[in-house]
Amino acid sequence: MENASAVKEFVLLGFSENQGVQKIFFVVFLFFYMIILAGNLLIVITVIRSQRLNSPMYFFLCYLSFVDICYSSVTAPKMIADFLVENKTISFVGCIAQLFGVHFFGCTEIFILTVMAYDRYVAVCRPLHYTALMTRRVCGRMVIGSWVGGFLHSIVQTLLTTQLPFCGPNKIDHYFCDVHPLLQLACTNTYTVGIIVVANSGMISLSCFITLVMSYIVILVSLKSQTSEGRYKALSTCGSHITVVILFFGPCTFIYIRPSSNLSEDKSVAVFYTVITPMLNPLIYTLRNGEVKSAMRKLWSRKVGSENGKVWSCGPVYMVSMENKSNVTEFILHGLTQDKTVAKVCFSLFLLFYAAIVLGNLLIIVTIKTSGQLNSPMYFFLSYLSFLDISYSTVTAPKLIYDLLVEKKTISFEGCVAQLFAGHFFGCAEIFLLTVMAYDRCIAICKPLHYTNIVNKHVCGWLVAASWVGGFVHSMVQTLLTIQLPFCGPNEIDHYFCDVHPLLKLACTDTYIVGVTMAANSGAISLSCFVVLVVSYAVILVSLRRRSSEGRLKALYTCTSHITVVVLFFGPCIFIYMRPSTTFAADKMVSVFYTIITPMLNPLIYTLRNGEVKNAMKKLWSRKVKQSEQ
Repeated sequence: MENASAVKEFVLLGFSENQGVQKIFFVVFLFFYMIILAGNLLIVITVIRSQRLNSPMYFFLCYLSFVDICYSSVTAPKMIADFLVENKTISFVGCIAQLFGVHFFGCTEIFILTVMAYDRYVAVCRPLHYTALMTRRVCGRMVIGSWVGGFLHSIVQTLLTTQLPFCGPNKIDHYFCDVHPLLQLACTNTYTVGIIVVANSGMISLSCFITLVMSYIVILVSLKSQTSEGRYKALSTCGSHITVVILFFGPCTFIYIRPSSNLSEDKSVAVFYTVITPMLNPLIYTLRNGEVKSAMRKLWSRKVGSENGKVWSCGPVYMVSMENKSNVTEFILHGLTQDKTVAKVCFSLFLLFYAAIVLGNLLIIVTIKTSGQLNSPMYFFLSYLSFLDISYSTVTAPKLIYDLLVEKKTISFEGCVAQLFAGHFFGCAEIFLLTVMAYDRCIAICKPLHYTNIVNKHVCGWLVAASWVGGFVHSMVQTLLTIQLPFCGPNEIDHYFCDVHPLLKLACTDTYIVGVTMAANSGAISLSCFVVLVVSYAVILVSLRRRSSEGRLKALYTCTSHITVVVLFFGPCIFIYMRPSTTFAADKMVSVFYTIITPMLNPLIYTLRNGEVKNAMKKLWSRKVKQSEQ
C-alpha cells in the first residue's frame, strides 16, 4: 500500500519481550477470550430462546453481547497469537482493518450503552408510557442508529489515518493498531489530525458518558416516589448497567479525550475496554439479574416451550412494529425432505460437507497468512473469499443440519429475516469479490508491467471494502422490502432457509412491484457481474495469443480455477434471482449449489490446481511437524 509511504508492515511490540512472561500471558488471555465468547454467546442464546426475556432491555443486552464478541475478536486473537511468535508483524492493510474494526465496534458499543440508559430512564421515570415509547420499531431504529454511528465514526478515523505518510519507523508500542500510536509514526505534522481525532473519538466518549450520568441522576431522583420494592428492583437493574458503563467509559475517556500522545500505561488501560469489560459483562448481567439467571436455568434444564405473545429477539428486523401488520410470529420450513430415512442420510452428508467447508477454507486462510510466498493480490483476495465462504455457508448449513434431525422445523419471524439479511449480505459480497478477482487476473495478464502499480495494497484494501459495503447495501434493500410485507395466513416455507421468493409467496398482499424491485436488485447484480467476468476473461484469452506457450499455460492454469468457481456460483444464482417472483420445486436443489457445494469445492479447486498453494501448505505443515518434534 504505497499511500505516499515506504512502510508496508508494522511491528507490534506487544506487552513484553520476555518469553516466559509471554507464555503466561498466552494462557491468561486465551482463557479470558474463551470466557468472552462462551459468556456472551450464552446471553445471546438465552435472550433469543427465552420468551420470558421479552422486554427492550434484553433486546439491547443481546446486541451488547454480540458487539462484545465482535469487539474483542478484533484484537484478542492477534494478541494471543503474537505471544507465541518472535516477529509480531501486521501488514499496513491489516493494521488499518484492525483500526477500523476497533473503532467501529467500540463506538457502536458506546451508542448501545447510551441507548440502554435511555431505555432504563423511560422504564423508571415514565412507566405508564413505556410500551408506547419503546416499541419494536423504535428499538430497531436505535440499534441501527448505533451501528450507523459506529460506522461513520470509524470511517472518519480510518480515512484520516490512511492519508498520513509513513516513511520511517514502523514499531508500534502497543498490542494492536490504534490512532495515537500510528500518529506517532507518521512522518508529517499530525497536530491537526490529532485535534480532529480528539474531537471525534474523545467527544463521543465524553458526551455519551455525560448523557449516561445525567440519565442516572434523573433516575435516582425519581426513585424517591417509588415503593421500597420498586426502588430495589430499579436499582438492581440499573446497577448492572452503571457497572459496565464505568468499566468501559473510564478507560476510553482516558485514552481518547487527551491530545495525540502515547503513554506507557495505554496498553494496560486498553486491556480494560478490549478484553476485561467484554469478559465481565456476562457475569455482571447474570449475577445481578434474577430473570436472566432463571431463564438460563430453564434453557439448559429443558427446552423452553413456546409461549403466547410477541417476542423480542436479536436480528436486523426491529424496524418492524410490535404488530408488524402480521399474525405470523414464526415460519415452518419444509426442508429438503420429509422422509426420515433420507433425512438421516442427508444429515451425515451435509454435516460432512459443512466440516469440509470450515476446515478447507480455514486451511487456505492460515496458509496464506503464514506463508511469505503467497503475498500477491490474488492470494489476498483468495483469503477473503475463503472467509466469505465460511460465513456464507454458516448462515444456512447449521440450521439445515439441525432441522434434518427434528420433526418440527420452525424459525421465528426475526430469525427468518436475520437469515435473509445475512444470506444476501455474504452472497452479494462474494459476487463482488469474485468480480474483483477477475479484474486482478485481467490486469496481471494484460498489463503485467503496470500490475504492481495498479493493483497495490491500498487499491486491494479498498476493493475488498467496497465488496463488503456493496453486499451490505444490497442486503439492506432486500431486508427492508421484505419486512414491510404483511404475513397473516400461511406460514409454511417450502425451502430449507428463508429467502426472498418463498416469503413473497406467503405475503397477504400484492407483491408484484416488490418482486420486480427485488429481481432488478438481486438479478441485475448477478447478471451484470457475470457479464463483466465473461468480458474480462474474453480479453484475457485474446491477450494470451501473444504469450509464449509456457506463459499461456500458467495464465490459463490460474484463471481456470477462478472460472470454475464463477460458473458454479453464478449459474445457480442467476437461475434463482433473475426470474420474476416465483418458486419452483427445483429451487432447493439449486440453492444447495451456491450455499454449500461451491463453498466446499473452492478450497479443492484453488489447491489442486495451484502449485504455489500446495507448496505453501506442504512447507507450513512440515514446519509444524519439525516444531512439534523439537
